[in-house]
Amino acid sequence: MATNENLPPNVIKQLAKELKNLDESPPEGIKVGVNDDDFSTIYADIEGPAGTPYENGVFRMKLVLSHDFPHSPPKGYFLTKIFHPNIATNGEICVNTLKKDWNPSLGLRHVLIVVRCLLIEPFPESALNEQAGKMLLENYEEYARHARLYTGIHAKPKPKFKSGAISESTTALNVDQTNTSVLNADQKSTTPGAALPLPCPSPLAPSTTSTRGNGKEQQAAIAPATDTGVSGSTVAAAAAAAAPTAQKKEGGLAKAHADKKKMDARKKSLKRL
Repeated sequence: MATNENLPPNVIKQLAKELKNLDESPPEGIKVGVNDDDFSTIYADIEGPAGTPYENGVFRMKLVLSHDFPHSPPKGYFLTKIFHPNIATNGEICVNTLKKDWNPSLGLRHVLIVVRCLLIEPFPESALNEQAGKMLLENYEEYARHARLYTGIHAKPKPKFKSGAISESTTALNVDQTNTSVLNADQKSTTPGAALPLPCPSPLAPSTTSTRGNGKEQQAAIAPATDTGVSGSTVAAAAAAAAPTAQKKEGGLAKAHADKKKMDARKKSLKRL
């Protein structure tokens, strides 16, 4: 759930619009995500630009927005370890756009693009990492080797941000309201006496067929070995009870037919006499 207690409503509205735009049309090599617990913290995964020591790496960073944003610039931090003159060992980013060159009209897109450009063209003159800055000025090959080493160890692909997270957060900042409405809908659907949807026919459901033959209607029930609302033992018992009756009836008919034949034979014998 996003709290956003430090940001005024008009700033939240503008941020939501910009974040949605970044999600639908991201800058090259940049993927943005939001923090569900604090809307004022923006995360981004930055792909290392081709032709630099950071190539093939994915660097996660965050922008922290203060309560008076956008009048004051956000603070930027790399969460992925990186060997770079303008990024301190604690991840803090030093770039003029986030300091003296900040303008309230600049948006998050501009800030993120500037940070990625910093990987292409470092500024060793204003280094936060003095070792990296000195190495870059004195021995670029050694600097590039260190940077590639850090990239290979730390800047491996990160788990992707949850799809649609920005849209969900910017459309409905209070997730609890959505959950409550869903819960209420579920409760309504399970209210006693409410109409329940009819079950779909199943190939395992019991089927009853009715056939007519010799003027007699016969019922044939086929019961599966699954729970169908009528126990299999009950059906089996009914079938067992019906079988002797049918056999007895058939035996009676056969006996009557034999007696009739005997009577006819006796009549013929009497006529001959």
